Amino acid sequence: MREQDSFVLELAEDIDSDLDATPGELELEERHALRRVAGLSTELADVTEVEYRRLRLERVVLVGVWTEGTVTDAENSLTELAALAETAGSQVLEGLIQRRGRPDPSTYIGRGKVDELRDVVISTGADTVICDGELSPSQLRTLESRIKVKVIDRTALILDIFAQHAKTREGKAQVELAQLQYLLPRLRGWGEALSRQAGGAGGGAGGGGVGGGVGLRGPGETKLETDRRRIRTRIARLKRDISSLKTVRETKRSRRRRNAVPAVTIAGYTNAGKSSLLNRLTGAGVLVEDALFATLDPTTRQAHTSDGRLYTLSDTVGFVRHLPHHIVEAFRSTLEEVAEADLVLHVVDGAHPDPEEQVRAVHEVLAGVGGDGVPELLVVNKTDAADEETLLRLKRAWPDAVFVSARRNAGIDELRAAIESRLPRPAVEVRVCLPYDRGDLVARVHRWGEVLDTRHAGEGTLIHARVDPMLAALLAPFTAGDGH
Repeated sequence: MREQDSFVLELAEDIDSDLDATPGELELEERHALRRVAGLSTELADVTEVEYRRLRLERVVLVGVWTEGTVTDAENSLTELAALAETAGSQVLEGLIQRRGRPDPSTYIGRGKVDELRDVVISTGADTVICDGELSPSQLRTLESRIKVKVIDRTALILDIFAQHAKTREGKAQVELAQLQYLLPRLRGWGEALSRQAGGAGGGAGGGGVGGGVGLRGPGETKLETDRRRIRTRIARLKRDISSLKTVRETKRSRRRRNAVPAVTIAGYTNAGKSSLLNRLTGAGVLVEDALFATLDPTTRQAHTSDGRLYTLSDTVGFVRHLPHHIVEAFRSTLEEVAEADLVLHVVDGAHPDPEEQVRAVHEVLAGVGGDGVPELLVVNKTDAADEETLLRLKRAWPDAVFVSARRNAGIDELRAAIESRLPRPAVEVRVCLPYDRGDLVARVHRWGEVLDTRHAGEGTLIHARVDPMLAALLAPFTAGDGH
């Protein structure tokens, strides 16, 4: 019995301390204090001369290719790219869209559009062009040679934001892994020196070729190949580190499952208000910022139903349309928390121009990590900022959704009731008479079970409740007779 008591106490402490974050206000202040200053280079010197697609995001021009959907869809996508660029610390000067059946395999946009883009870059004084898609290495090289300024794609931009916002050890490792996986095929030499090999018959530009001769595999490698090999080694190490951190989280999760603690995960589009909702429901105090991907590191807090049952609420990284597969793969261990949940709170930004597209994008990512089979409660947030016509349309489309405003604290009580009604209920119904000196068991029933009725008698507390099998076994010696 003592072991069980200490086990439950330790579990409760685990839930309270699990993935604790810095108080939101301090983290927000720190983040704002580190804003990039226009006109200053953000490039970092590296240990080699290889160009690592370093980003300078001061004054940018956006360009997108509209291949399908309506012009409104294309404009919404470019608007989202502008928000991403501003979150990364840049100033958006101009945006261009081209209608094409598919992106140009050489330059992403057509030849005439490249010349137009070059003119816009010169006239605005931009130093970076951001393309609304993932570019191949050859497209990047061709565009840069034609436009004469730095060119990056949507994936590199999102990775840069992730790198700025990651705080925990696991978050930083996941971001670095995604960056290196994106970088590896795009690594390129800088000048003729990097394409030469020492040793003559060194086995080609790949370095270390068979037949290169003893001693040529090291010095015989190109500088480029040396860097590729170092990056592959680093990727392997990061995967091992993330795997070990995943094991720790799975251990905590299995302990909660043994004690039948329901798990609720908050998921949704980036900047839909997930962290604000977590703060309202639990008083967590995590970072809230009107920016994309403000929260990367998952936060778990405990909450209680109206009848005192304990459950956990976890915040997750936000999703976005065309979320880079490097990010999904690197954050897979974190995103799989959704698949293990008993309920997913799918938060939607009701004030967004296209909330239905947000829902489709989130469902696409959830399906990729096995979370599409988990019960879902749709929560439309920011109702204070949405117009009445939009809200009426969404209520017709999603009749079972809960409409709230985390900012105004509107609809939060209704959301709590909706969560409570969807939580799995303990399986075993018990009627027990607990002696007054066993207040620990009374507290445990209220904490872990669902109390249906409670009364006080001369010999102890009479409780009618539903509890999990493990707690039912502890209560078995105190089963009440028919006379109670």
